[in-house]
Amino acid sequence: MLTLGLIINPLAGIGGSVGLKGSDGPDIVEEAFSRGAQCKSAERARLALDVLLAIKDQIKIITCPQAMGEDLVSDLGFDFQVLENIATINTSADDTCKAAQQLLDKKVDIILFAGGDGTARDICSVVADTIPVLGIPAGVKIHSAVYAVTPKAAGEVIAQLARGQLIDVKAHDVRDIDEEAFRNNIVRAKLYGEMRVPQAGQFIQSVKQGGVEVEELVLQDIAADIVQGMEDDVLYLIGSGKTTLAVMDELHLDNTLLGIDAVLDQQLLKSDVSEADILSYLEQYSCQAIISIIGGQGHIIGRGNQQLSAKVLMKLGKDNLKVISTKAKISALEGRPLIVDSGDNDLDEAFSGTIEVITGYQDQIIYPVGL
Repeated sequence: MLTLGLIINPLAGIGGSVGLKGSDGPDIVEEAFSRGAQCKSAERARLALDVLLAIKDQIKIITCPQAMGEDLVSDLGFDFQVLENIATINTSADDTCKAAQQLLDKKVDIILFAGGDGTARDICSVVADTIPVLGIPAGVKIHSAVYAVTPKAAGEVIAQLARGQLIDVKAHDVRDIDEEAFRNNIVRAKLYGEMRVPQAGQFIQSVKQGGVEVEELVLQDIAADIVQGMEDDVLYLIGSGKTTLAVMDELHLDNTLLGIDAVLDQQLLKSDVSEADILSYLEQYSCQAIISIIGGQGHIIGRGNQQLSAKVLMKLGKDNLKVISTKAKISALEGRPLIVDSGDNDLDEAFSGTIEVITGYQDQIIYPVGL
């Protein structure tokens, strides 16, 4: 029987849909709630654990009280044990660290956790490379390579372990960025250590690449193609990242490098929009979203653009997504599909198949989108 340690950071990703670009610190959490944010990390963990229901008699879970794990595993009917001396409300990084230490002491086979880079950093500070870990992506910032590509993929890896399949374990980087600098459009990532992660092919994400290649002329060509094709009275949601920055530069507009900007008739309507803003715009305008690919990982939805939520995407539709990328970035995926990780399995499946990717001026390719 597999003994699985489970930690859910209830506040992970709380600032994503409301444009706060993180959830570190009580002030940011309070601001996120004041903007109407909702806790979604348990939903992400549920997507992973749903995969394990068919073999739950082969798994024992040791987890944290209430929202940090107990509520979910109890609801799903798993055999579980609850850790002690962990806060049940206003949980913090200290509670994550305490939980990790207790799970280490109890010699669990693997720690599965739902959170972002801050959560990974906290767990790494305790367990380092002593036991295997695997992250369920639930945060705004996912630069570390200790996460499965989607919550469902995390469940698939644990299922393989529970069934006794042979899976390699390798050390991967834990990285986190300075959130304050992040909110000022500066990406400053730091390596905090390594943790051992089970390897299962396409189920584990790579470290996010940060500006390995610039290819400035190609980006200018892509931007020129996008701007030339812009229609009057259509609202364009310009996504995050340096690739989409080229589009805003072509328009001579200020850019929120790590947020989403709304552009109407080639003028900035609003910068750094939230999920609620976008839902309102969808009621008023024909809308298209211009998004890029996360280098080295392949995500087009679910990393740094949580404002494009499942609710937004259902209204927007796949046909109104314009994906842009250099061919070098796509080649670096080595054939792995693009990933839509919206938190809604039905929507992710609906967006799978293939999608056109604009790779230059009047130059595009068709590329697969997987689950």
